[in-house]
Amino acid sequence: MRFVLHLALASLAAGVSIRSPSERLAKLSHNVWESASDHIDVAIPRHEVARFEALGLNSRVLHADLGASIASEAEVRSYWKRQDYNTSGDWFDSYHPYEDHIEYFKQLQESFPENSNWTSSGTSYEGRDIYGIHMWGADGPGKPAVLWHGTVHAREWIVAPTLEYITKQLVDGYKSGDNLTQTFLNSYDFYIFPIVNPDAGFVHTQTTDRLWRKNRQPPPATAANQTCYGRDINRNWEHNWDANTRGASDNECSQTYRGVRPRDAPENAAMDDFLRNIRDEQGIKLYIDWHSYSQLILCPFGHNEYLYAPELGRWTRAASLMSQEIAANSTNQTTYTFGPSGAVLYPTTGVGVDHVYAVGRAEWSYTIELPDTGDFGFVLPPERIRPTVEESWVGQKVLLSLLDETFFDGEGPAIFY
Repeated sequence: MRFVLHLALASLAAGVSIRSPSERLAKLSHNVWESASDHIDVAIPRHEVARFEALGLNSRVLHADLGASIASEAEVRSYWKRQDYNTSGDWFDSYHPYEDHIEYFKQLQESFPENSNWTSSGTSYEGRDIYGIHMWGADGPGKPAVLWHGTVHAREWIVAPTLEYITKQLVDGYKSGDNLTQTFLNSYDFYIFPIVNPDAGFVHTQTTDRLWRKNRQPPPATAANQTCYGRDINRNWEHNWDANTRGASDNECSQTYRGVRPRDAPENAAMDDFLRNIRDEQGIKLYIDWHSYSQLILCPFGHNEYLYAPELGRWTRAASLMSQEIAANSTNQTTYTFGPSGAVLYPTTGVGVDHVYAVGRAEWSYTIELPDTGDFGFVLPPERIRPTVEESWVGQKVLLSLLDETFFDGEGPAIFY
């Protein structure tokens, strides 16, 4: 049995460094879920609770029994596996097995045969297909690309249904003659990959370790510890792979292990090859790497918290409008923080949002961290799926409407919250 706790760093006593909680936690068995400038979310075993309390850190409990929270997910999932996921829209009321995600996405594509095809960026370490949908509107494919992918980190279960819901809205809206949706698909080609990390995401996390993050690649032969599997796919991109020692780890046992070299995670190499081809053939208008949790809209750069891209003004302006519209339509008072990832969150190297901007030459590049802000964290209850996916579609309608607006000329307030 494990507790998950939220440590509020901003409320520490004067003179206590932000690194101090991490240093004190090092004495305990624990797993960091999320780390930001003002807080850390950690899971600790029950037998460590007394020692944790003795540290005197300001905290609140997110999960008093993480195992019970995970078990409730499994109960709902096994129930809904017996349902027909193509009727009455109930798909977005539960989590599902990996094989069902493939079937659901295939049915979406097959329902839109004249304007889509089934695609793949390649295969995972264990040989699973990194599947996706390519969609377009009038006059056929070949327009500037919108590239979305998710479930790079295996434990972020809310991401796949979010991308599935947005895809469904595009398909259904286009077929029903919705003017806004038809404008989107007539203007851009969409490439949508809901599960980039299939070996761990919805396979390993559903059978072995619900909180696994990395891929399932064995450690390098030269590694001191041969029991530590996995590379962090979102620390394995080529651009600024090793630009900041705080941005990733060279320790194979770390959750942010970057690998031996850029692109040595097959999932990353496959996606990188795919996007480079798209860049050369049609150009990339918009890139989003979807994650959870924290409710953030992040843009370049991650490796240097003091370096801002020239496009920051329009990126943050669009993010502000997205956040406002989501909040106005939210049943859960969902608000998003936005800005350059290195400044808003923490330094990150070898990440997709920087690489696809710098190497892929994407005009717009974001990482979106979905709900929540820590009440449930990675183990978001099934009843929160539908509100999350619906709010995400609201935000994307705003963003897609702004991509070619002439008043987004690169100038404007380079302000982030």
